[in-house]
Amino acid sequence: MPSRARNKLSARQVATLTEPNVYSDGGGLYLRVRTSGRSWFYIGTLHGKRIELGLGSALDVTLAKARERADGIRAMLIDGIDPRAARTKTKVEERPVVTFGTFAMELVDDIEEGFKNPKHRQQWRNTLKTHAEPLFEVPIDQVTTEQILGVLQPIWLSKSETASRLRGRIERVLDAAKVKGLRDGENPARGRGHLDLLLPKRSKASVRHHPALPFADIATFMTALRARPAVAARALEFTILTAARSGEARGMTWAEVNLVEKLWTVPAERMKAQVQHEVPLSDAAVAVLEAMHEDGLEPTDFVFPAPRGGSLSDMALSQLLKRMEYSHITVHGFRSTFRDWAGEKTQFGREEVEMALAHTVASSVERAYRRGRALEKRRELMTAWAAFCGK
Repeated sequence: MPSRARNKLSARQVATLTEPNVYSDGGGLYLRVRTSGRSWFYIGTLHGKRIELGLGSALDVTLAKARERADGIRAMLIDGIDPRAARTKTKVEERPVVTFGTFAMELVDDIEEGFKNPKHRQQWRNTLKTHAEPLFEVPIDQVTTEQILGVLQPIWLSKSETASRLRGRIERVLDAAKVKGLRDGENPARGRGHLDLLLPKRSKASVRHHPALPFADIATFMTALRARPAVAARALEFTILTAARSGEARGMTWAEVNLVEKLWTVPAERMKAQVQHEVPLSDAAVAVLEAMHEDGLEPTDFVFPAPRGGSLSDMALSQLLKRMEYSHITVHGFRSTFRDWAGEKTQFGREEVEMALAHTVASSVERAYRRGRALEKRRELMTAWAAFCGK
């Protein structure tokens, strides 16, 4: 039990004691002196068990203040109250309220450097601001399943792709909040085994596909496209001939091109799967590159530069389709055109087609083995595709 005698220490002693030791002020209050500094602590008992609480540094807490804090703790113990629990409750009550919106936008600021392009960064912000706005003023630790359903249900079937991305982004925000100690318990935005039990099932017909040109019409389209002299037209022509994603073709530099070996090597950092992709080039694809090549170009120069510098935008190709009166299809849809043609009109294997589209197949070991064997097979595939597209 603490000694009944109190106020043993003086302010002068507190300031001048240098010998490392523990000095009692009485009534359960102690001053600990170390070479690194002085600090106050209290020792008492609660329900027969010893408890110890720190009261702060003697540099910040005066002797009088330490005694005041000790008196408060002593009174709690007499009433059977655990001062440790009371202190934790006070800290929680004093913690400023962090809303979902504030935390979400701060998280985007922190992680956006990892996004591949500015468009993706803006999509993160816009998706949350547009569709999760009802959550923005809700304290991050009070977001519930019902509130998340409230923002997902209106677009779950009508805008399925956007809704799925929104759910995933809300889940990531809430996971990050839990890591930072701002939430507890299960994540109410979790899909599998949680929200998927409460949201309506989507029919296969509701899954959005990129509108594509029927492969029977590709030769006619390519004739019209080749009649256009713009850089955007050449970029789209090359994109179609290589079955590439638009961003891969628009962002390609001359350093990635080997005209002698007729090979385009896209570095991993520019690929969706973050794996280097080799594209065998048909004669038609090489002809497009040769038409774009000029003396004095640097390896870092874009193959398809925008009129004002930099790479072409995705909008430039979309606008080209609109001017050609093909606004009912998308640039990405030409990959589906290629796949449909390969599946219905050729005997090439599914693996060659999927590798041409830079889709992940099999394990990393199998992919490495097949890549070498499939390159020439894919060269035949791309040559046949170019022939089908006409000249």
